[in-house]
Amino acid sequence: MTDTLKGPASYFPSIEKKYGRPIAEWKELIRSSPLVKHMELVAWLKTEHGLGHGHANALVAHTLAEDNAK
Repeated sequence: MTDTLKGPASYFPSIEKKYGRPIAEWKELIRSSPLVKHMELVAWLKTEHGLGHGHANALVAHTLAEDNAK
């Protein structure tokens, strides 16, 4: 990949490396959660899955933006 990732997606390579799951799997977890508010989802990823705040926030922001664009 030659394009530089920007915004929340710039965190994706380090998220995959640190937590050992592909981004698609994280997005599916977020989408399958009964929670819908941004900060509730961030808190859930942090407490239930051990993500750091920045990584959780980036995943939630990107996933919700994708879903809202549909």
